[in-house]
Amino acid sequence: MTAATRPTAPTAPTAPAAPRSTADALAAARRGPRRRRAVVVGVLLVLLVALVLVRALLGDYRVSFVDAVRIIGGAEIPVASFILMESTLPRAVMAVLCGAAFGAAGGAFQVMLRNPLASPDILGLTLGASAAAVVSVVALGLRGTPVTVAALGGSVLVALVILSQAGGGGSATGRMVLVGVALAAGLSAVVHWMLVRSSIYQAQEALVWLSGSLNSVTWTDIGRLLVLDALLLPVLLALSGRLPVLVLGDDLAAALGVRVPALRIGVTLLVVALVAAATAVVGPIAFVGFLSGPIARRLVPGRPSVGIAALVGAVVVVGADHLSAYAVPDTALPVGLVTGLLGAPVLLWMLRTRSTPEGR
Repeated sequence: MTAATRPTAPTAPTAPAAPRSTADALAAARRGPRRRRAVVVGVLLVLLVALVLVRALLGDYRVSFVDAVRIIGGAEIPVASFILMESTLPRAVMAVLCGAAFGAAGGAFQVMLRNPLASPDILGLTLGASAAAVVSVVALGLRGTPVTVAALGGSVLVALVILSQAGGGGSATGRMVLVGVALAAGLSAVVHWMLVRSSIYQAQEALVWLSGSLNSVTWTDIGRLLVLDALLLPVLLALSGRLPVLVLGDDLAAALGVRVPALRIGVTLLVVALVAAATAVVGPIAFVGFLSGPIARRLVPGRPSVGIAALVGAVVVVGADHLSAYAVPDTALPVGLVTGLLGAPVLLWMLRTRSTPEGR
C-alpha cells in the first residue's frame, strides 16, 4: 500500500465552543462605553490643563513655565510675580472652579427634570442671584461682600419657591420647569426695571456684573469656591447615578427603592449651592450650564454625564476667558459675553444635527 493510498487515522472531533454567558455578554457590552468615557475624560483633562497654562502664562506679558514654577514656589520675580499671582493665575483657577460648578449643575438639572431646557439659566436660579445683586447695588447702594451675600440669598429664595410649588407625583418635574420659567421672566423684568431707574454709573457697574466677569476675583474667593466645589461636587456625582431611574416615572422609581422626593430635593439643593456660590462671585456666565450637559451627552451618550459636564463647563469658561481678554485688541470683554456669543450658534448646530430626542 502506497503512502498516497494509506488511510489516515481519524481525527478527534473538536469540542464545540462554550457558549458565552449572559454576564460575559454584559461585561463586553459595558467595556466599550467605559473605554470611551475614559478616553473622553482623559482628553478633556489634557485640554483643560493646556488651556489653564495658556491662560496663566501667555498674554500681554508672557511668563515662562520655569519662572511660573519658581514663583508658585515662593520666588519673587519683578513684574512676572504680580502678573501671574494677582491677575492671570487667579482668573484661570476661578474659571475652572466656576465652570465646573455651572456645568455640573446644568447637567444634573437636565437629567433630573428630563428636559434639555432645565438649566439654572432658564429656571431662574442665576436670575435670582442677578436680581438680588442688582437691587442691592442700585436700590440699597451696597458694594463688595454684601452684594455677594444678596446674590446667594436670591438663588436660594428662587429654589425654595420652585420646590414649594413642585408638589408630588409624576407631574412634579413639569411643574418645576414651568414655575422656574415663570420666575425667570419676572426676575428679568425686575433687573431691567432696576437698571432703568439707576444712574449711569450704577448701571455700568451692574451690567459688568450681569455679563459675568472674572476681572476682580481674589484668592479668598477662590478658596471659598474651592471648598464648596470639593464638598458638593462629589455628593452631586454620587446622587446623579440614581437620576436616570426617574425617567421611568415617580411611582416605578419608588417601587425600585428610590426615594424620589428626597432625591429631587437633595439634587436641587446641591445645584442651588453650586450655582449661587459661583454666580455670587463671577456673575451669571451665560450658556455654560445650558450647553455643558448636551455636549457631555454627545461625547458619552446613553449614560449620566454630570462629571463630564463639569469638565466641559471648566474647559468652556477657561477658553472663553482667554478669548475675552485678547480677542479684541485693547478691550477686555466680559467672559459672559463671549460664552453667550459662542453658545448661541453651538446650540443651534446641536439642535439641527440632533438625530434622537434629547435624553434618550
